[in-house]
Amino acid sequence: RAAAALLPLRAGAPAAAMSTLLVSQPRYAWLRELGLQEENPGVYNGRWGGGGQVVTTYCPANNEPIASVRQASLEDYEETVKKAKEAWKVWADIPAPKRGEIVRQIGDALRQKIKVLGSLVSLEMGKIFVEGVGEVQEYVDVCDYAVGLSRMIGGPILPSERPGHALIEQWNPVGLVGIITAFNFPVAVYGWNSAIAMICGNACLWKGAPTTSLISVAVTKIIAKVLEDNKVPGAICSLVCGGADIGTAMARDERMDLLSFTGSTKVGKQVALMVQERFGRSLLELGGNNAIIVFEDADLNLVIPSALFAAVGTAGQRCTTARRLFLHESIHDEVVAKLAKAYAQVRIGDPWDSDTLYGPLHTKEAVKMFLGAVEQAKQQGGSVVYGGKVINRPGNYVEPTIVTGLPHNAPIVHTETFAPILYVLKFKEEEEVFAWNNEVKQGLSSSIFTKDLGRIFRWLGPKGSDCGIVNVNIPTSGAEIGGAFGGEKHTGGGRESGSDSWKLYMRRST
Repeated sequence: RAAAALLPLRAGAPAAAMSTLLVSQPRYAWLRELGLQEENPGVYNGRWGGGGQVVTTYCPANNEPIASVRQASLEDYEETVKKAKEAWKVWADIPAPKRGEIVRQIGDALRQKIKVLGSLVSLEMGKIFVEGVGEVQEYVDVCDYAVGLSRMIGGPILPSERPGHALIEQWNPVGLVGIITAFNFPVAVYGWNSAIAMICGNACLWKGAPTTSLISVAVTKIIAKVLEDNKVPGAICSLVCGGADIGTAMARDERMDLLSFTGSTKVGKQVALMVQERFGRSLLELGGNNAIIVFEDADLNLVIPSALFAAVGTAGQRCTTARRLFLHESIHDEVVAKLAKAYAQVRIGDPWDSDTLYGPLHTKEAVKMFLGAVEQAKQQGGSVVYGGKVINRPGNYVEPTIVTGLPHNAPIVHTETFAPILYVLKFKEEEEVFAWNNEVKQGLSSSIFTKDLGRIFRWLGPKGSDCGIVNVNIPTSGAEIGGAFGGEKHTGGGRESGSDSWKLYMRRST
């Protein structure tokens, strides 16, 4: 999630002329189904507004302007926080199962718009249509999960040592949850946070990435209608579109009872320090430098498609993307040859075409980062065995890339480049490759392919993977909403979605 949601607004992206906007063209008339216009208010706190600068977002597949959003000013932010805090007083009094019923309606409203919203994700973020729809489905699924949870949250009644006394642990909402999300999952990450936060009894204040502002507006319109239909304050799910000034205000604001930040490790560190300075609470979902380890006994029919999708899915722009592929020396050459052949069959095209498997990078800046990383890999001794170049077509397209011959500790191998570059590395022994998996700063996702049961349990155990997500015979990318999602070390230590991650959105009273 490396393109940080906190960074300044995209340079050179003032409001485009109305007539050139995609939203005005008949081919994109479906955008109107989401309530989108040429210029859209980017602040919602029970009513729509925004007095900040107007920013245009662009389609990564052709770099044409889609529509513009009027961002929040700091005055808008101040007003929205006050309204969200007032709305919380109403929301906290509603019984949890009733809150769950409203979250269920939000899931149903998203279900009704799943294809058109998935199309917008493809258009504005650049991921392929099936992934865009899948991302909205994640929000729908986590709403379903949260509905059940709304009837189950409880604390224990414990034996008191004092006669005639009761000892109870009760969970209460923290209050206002700030949610800063990144460009690469512009729907799902907000869903993971907001659905759980809401049933816990919290109000939410969302700042999405500036480059996916239309998605933030479209999703909030769907939620706002449900809240208004239920005659509860719309500010329970507030929206402030904006750049670094709004993100910094959220991090420093003592009224923000929990700040959930998804983005790069670099910006996440700044956020963590600002929140810690005021003794606030933060939930961090930061970078990943994920490895797949393939042993000599692995089923290569599983390995090749798994490595391919983990490395090139979402054009390498997932926090769980596989960036390092460790191959046992006895199968190295065979796997590289098969993988290169599989890469040659990847269907590259417009992300909203159903035949496309691989779309563009999100921005022109990402293309420059990709080229820089390929050059560094060559300088450090790597050989590009597939890809490595920009594709000559409109939009931000680059070739999915395989690099071999680098040592496991090469500086570029230890750098998370948010692009479809896979470093293929040789190993001999289990012990060394487990250590190499763990030697990078990040600790998000990891995977081994083997049939050895003893090795599988060592991998899952205390001397195995040090990541938050530990896979066996499946790729690093992806996760399930029923389990807690997140990672260790420079990944930030946060957990979202399932299991007991609801506790992060509450405070315990004994």
